[in-house]
This record gives sequence, structure tokens and C-alpha cells, in this order.
Amino acid sequence: MLLRPYQQAAVDAVYNHLRDRDDNPCVVIPTAGGKTPCLATICKDAVTLWNGRVLVLAHVKELLQQTADKLTAVCPQVNFGIYSAGLKRRDTDNPVIVAGIQSVFRRACELDRFDLIIVDEAHLISPDGEGMYQQFLADAKKVNPHLRIVGFTATPFRLKDGPICAPENILNTICYEVGIKELIRDGFLCPLVSKSGKEQIDFGSLHIRGGEFVADEVEALMDSESLVESVCREIVEQTTDRNAVLIFSSGVRHGNHIVDTLRDKHGIECGFVTGETFSLDRERLLSRFRSGQLKYLCNVNVLTTGFDAPNIDCVALVRPTSSPGLFYQAVGRGFRLHPSKQNCLVLDFGGNVLRHGPVDCLRIKPAGSQSTGEAPAKQCPKCNALIAMGYTNCPECGFTFPPPEKQSHEAKASEAAILSGQVTTTRYEVTDTHYYSHLKRGASEDAPRSMRVDYMIGWRSHKSEWICFEHSGYARQRAVAWWKQRSPDPVPKTTDEALMQIEGGAVAPTLAITVRSVSGEEFDRIVDYELGPMPEPLEAHSMIDELTEEETPF
Repeated sequence: MLLRPYQQAAVDAVYNHLRDRDDNPCVVIPTAGGKTPCLATICKDAVTLWNGRVLVLAHVKELLQQTADKLTAVCPQVNFGIYSAGLKRRDTDNPVIVAGIQSVFRRACELDRFDLIIVDEAHLISPDGEGMYQQFLADAKKVNPHLRIVGFTATPFRLKDGPICAPENILNTICYEVGIKELIRDGFLCPLVSKSGKEQIDFGSLHIRGGEFVADEVEALMDSESLVESVCREIVEQTTDRNAVLIFSSGVRHGNHIVDTLRDKHGIECGFVTGETFSLDRERLLSRFRSGQLKYLCNVNVLTTGFDAPNIDCVALVRPTSSPGLFYQAVGRGFRLHPSKQNCLVLDFGGNVLRHGPVDCLRIKPAGSQSTGEAPAKQCPKCNALIAMGYTNCPECGFTFPPPEKQSHEAKASEAAILSGQVTTTRYEVTDTHYYSHLKRGASEDAPRSMRVDYMIGWRSHKSEWICFEHSGYARQRAVAWWKQRSPDPVPKTTDEALMQIEGGAVAPTLAITVRSVSGEEFDRIVDYELGPMPEPLEAHSMIDELTEEETPF
């Protein structure tokens, strides 16, 4: 069995760790990155080279059968057994046993001695000291005090929050990690792309319970008639050239609403899977979806960990989650390579990219922390200067950052790219433009003001920029250029003067804007405009008025 370079590096890191240290390591390989060959190699070496015995622990029945099948396929020389009540298998004598933790957590002595235990999907280990993993592993160490444990996961943090590796935990340190962008670059994972949603949703009213948004509140927010119709319309528009679209809804009622709307409004069949779906019905739907007979499949948080459909080329998140792990697992369904696809489109209607960051560099809160974990520096979207988080105005160009309170309540169907550093440009039709005088919060009344421009791009949606006529340096230069694009009149010296001239029709209307978004950066940037006809100079009108008045005999 020939391993990829990063797979071989992962196996070598495990062996070095077990040889040089006394604690338990964890390997981090992204979803669809191919951890099964690593597992199989470790199992084979443990049995054939060191005469050891191995237990592979998994969490759910589907993942258990999938792991056993893959291990047998890539390493047929090893005799793999299965211990699972759900699969009606209770093998106990094999050199390698793949077991469900629910079936064995009270049966460590029955399974006899193991030299190595590998925990697949190790992020599912509960932090509770009385959990199933803790109970089983404690008993297994009584059978063999020299037992070693290795974890494999795509997300080295629990689905709620907090890292899985710590000195006091079952797994103590990450011995090897390979990144998503690296595997995409090298052709081992499918590239991801994202497109913006049009609806702006306010998630500020949602409460968190047990590390996740309260389910009833989420479903009530996302299940409005207008929002479901808008989301379904956009999914259909964005997926005309897609083959397999996996939709995550906010609840059973919400999922049924999505399925009904796709059928009734768009004539589209969409399957639906929940935790209550009968096994035969579920397998029939999944089989049709994998084969391409069924293009759209909606689910309520059941097709995350362990679900494998390589043909998925669009993931639509029609739900917010406060769990970075759940967000990752959902997006990860599109990572696998397949001949039918060039990339996977992510449609995030739940504000999850904005909440957690790009999927390759998620922001993880320490356990029990309410902090967002913001970096101590930020980048100005106007001049790209890196400045301290405490600045509300950029000291280089004068750009005024929106207040934090406003940012936290303006989550919207994601316009952020799904991978860090990914650049997306989106053109928006402008329905109206509003101009305001803006004074920096806490500044004195005689401080320089800027002009805030809001470009309306849809119902309750807008993009903003700040034009700094009263500032100096680059900010003033940019204001001059902005004005000369739109008006034949002299550039105003103050914001009030600019607003008066705009009120009199001094600037060309804005018909459309092009917005540049860089994932991982906090603010978008307007990079191009489509303007209407240039107005006549206001000064010319004034001169005509003056001449007319002078020539009037009365």
C-alpha cells in the first residue's frame, strides 16, 4: 500500500511520538483527506511487525461499517473483526477489531487485552469524565496498564467548543496536522467556492444553550415564508450547473417547508432525511442521491460525520450554528474528489463563515469562554494597513470602522469566502444611494467628519463606504478621485458642502457596484462602479441664473 507523502508523514509522526513520549497523540487530517490508509498502515504494522493487538473505536453504526470495509479493502492481509450491536456482530478474537463505543464501553474485560486503541473521529470524545470513552479506556488500561491511545480527526476541537488535546484529556497533543488549503493545492481535495446570499438575516436574538443556538429559536427565525422562498429561489438559481446539492435545514418543520417550496414553486424533487427516517427509506434516498438520480437532498443535521457522497458539488447551509465543528463537518461533505465536479459550491445562509471564519482557519473559543477570540490586529479595508484592534479610525487613511455592536448584529447570508485568502468579486445592482455626515464616536464636535455612502442592493441590504473630504493624505486623495468620477464641479472641502451639492444634483447616480471580499478580512471593499450620466455643472446653472436676474428689468 503506497501512502501519499502527507499520509506517510502522519504515520511516521505517530510512531515517533509513541517511541519518544509517554502521552497519547492525535493526528489531524481534513475530511476526505484519506485517514483510512493511515489507520490501516498502523494496524498492519502493529500486528505483523510488533505482534500487537489493535482496537479501532468509532461512534456511529454507519461510520463503523464504513471504516471496517475500507480497512479490509486497503489492508486485506489483516483479519479485521467487528463488534457492534447495531450490526449484529460481536467478534472478540481478531487481532484488529473495529467497535462501536456504545456497544463496548462496559465490555473492556470481555474484549481482552489491546496494545493500541485508535479513536476515529476523536472530536466526538465527551469532555465529561464519566462518558463512555472515559469508562471504556479506564477499564482497558486495567487490562493492560501499558495501553497507548491514538486519535484521528479532521477537527481537533469538540463540536461545542474547546480543544480535544490537553494534558488532562485522553488525547494530549497533536503530533501531526495537514491543512485543507495544502491538500487542495496538491490535488487531494476538491476546491471550494462560495457565492453570496441576497437576504440579510439578524441572528442577534438567538440564545445559546449547551454550546449551541436554541433549536426552537433557530427554526422560528429561519422558517418564515418569505425567507424560505428567497433561499429556495437562490439555491435553484445558483445550482443550475450542479449535480448533487446537500441542504442543511434548521429543523424538521423547516426542512419540510424547504422540500415543499422546491416542489411547489420550482417543480423540483428534493429528498428529506431526519433522525426519524426509517433505515430502508434513508438508504433508498442516499442511494439515489449518490447515483445522481436525485439532485437535491435536505437533512436535519444527520448527514455530517460519517456520510460519504463524493459527488456532492454544492452544500447549502440554511441554518446558523454556534459550533465550529458542526460547521466544518457540514462543509466537509463537499471535500471529496469526483470525476463529475471541478469544485464544490458552498451557500451559507446561516452567517457561519462570518461567525467562525474560513473553514481552513476556524476561530475556536476556549472552553467556557464567551470571547470571540478576535486577533489583536486588524487590516484597514481602504489602505490595507495593519493596525491595532483598538483603533476606530485608521491612522493611515482615516477610514472609520463600523462600531462592534453593529457588526455583531448584522450577520447575513454569507458573502465571505469559504477559504481564507480566497478573493471573491460580486456585482450588485444599486436601487438607491443614501449619503450621511459621520462623526467618529467619542470625537469632539470640531473633529473632521466623513461622508458615509450607503448603496442599497436589495431589501434591507446595503454596502457602505466612507468618503473623507476633510481628512488629509491618501484619504483626501481618494475623496477627490471619487468626486471627480461623478461630478464636473469643484471638489468640496467639507462633508456638509458635499451633501449640499449632492442634494442639488451634483453627482452622477450609481447604477451598480462591484464588491471585493477577501476571506479572513473583516470588511469588504467596493472596487468598481457603474455610473449614470454626468450632470451639468452646478456653477453653470448659477451663472445662467445670475445673468437672467441682471437682465430682468423688474
